[in-house]
Amino acid sequence: MSELLSKYDDLLKDSGPAAIVFKQWLKPVGSEVFFPPTYANPSQRKGDPPVYNIDRFESAKHSVCVIDSIPSQANRIEPSLGRVTDKEGKAIRLVPKVVVKTMVDGEEKQVNLLEAGHRAADAVVQLSSLREDITKAIKAYRDGDATRLAKLAPTSLVFGMWDSRKSGVKVPRLLNSIIRAYDVLEHRRSSQFNAALDFESAGVVPGKGDKKLSEVGMNGAPATFQHGGIEARGGICRDASLNLCTLRDIPGTDENQTLALQRYILGLSLVALTYFDGKIFNLRQGCQLVAIPEKPMTRTFINADGSETPFGDDAEGVLAYAASAAAAFGVDNDRIDEKFNPTLAKDELKKSTKDEEGGKS
Repeated sequence: MSELLSKYDDLLKDSGPAAIVFKQWLKPVGSEVFFPPTYANPSQRKGDPPVYNIDRFESAKHSVCVIDSIPSQANRIEPSLGRVTDKEGKAIRLVPKVVVKTMVDGEEKQVNLLEAGHRAADAVVQLSSLREDITKAIKAYRDGDATRLAKLAPTSLVFGMWDSRKSGVKVPRLLNSIIRAYDVLEHRRSSQFNAALDFESAGVVPGKGDKKLSEVGMNGAPATFQHGGIEARGGICRDASLNLCTLRDIPGTDENQTLALQRYILGLSLVALTYFDGKIFNLRQGCQLVAIPEKPMTRTFINADGSETPFGDDAEGVLAYAASAAAAFGVDNDRIDEKFNPTLAKDELKKSTKDEEGGKS
């Protein structure tokens, strides 16, 4: 047995650590002020502006702002598993490339499974030529064998999946990652758009029922006290954890297959924790984050009794292990010509309508 392949086998034993926890401090690029995501106003009143997700704790004079949520982090990290390279820039194949194609407004649209928000349970997958294989894989998982799912959609076992509209099967998330800012100051900004010329004086006069000049960019428009970003006086931190207890519950067909399967998923999970190519922290316009060299990432094993020991391996060592585990498990062939099936989608809509009508009787 290869020493590399068995390198982390202690993590797969019941006596092993409960989790691996990473903490990484970040900073914004270009300015101390950066822009977190905005969300619909909880007032639900029409016209009320969106809000930042800021929790304020008055007694402690403390505030926390979510910069990137757990689901959002998962959706950013997951595609990176399809573009992993070694230090020489050579691609490392860890997952199969699965692509669903369809026509949208006369142009071909391609959706990579790594970018489908609900993974194996996503409608674009389940209503495609992958339908039968995905259904069999999910049912096999339900019945105690995750091998099919790992072959076709392995990231569903890392980042979780819920087949809520079909079988009801839930695959728990192994990896949690979230970015928060602490002790935040909220900024406002105002601006004024001035049209290039006086369009009304130039003879462009709206008639009855026409749009206003400002609606088509032909009049000045003020924007006052809009969201202007935040400052994080207490810093920005990414907290990530890998649940090893749940990983040990992933079942295979027998003891040897289960070990190969769990090694493979562990390798993917460790790469997801340690591999950074810049895109994961390029969150949105005005919110590009980078690591802080003076505050290196801490990586820790957390044991069931609460004791902690350092996790010393680096990204390069993790990649070598993940590649070895993927080769031993066997990454399936790429499937880049799968087709979305509009007929299946329409049938699904009709079925839903009938179900609703039946429930009214």
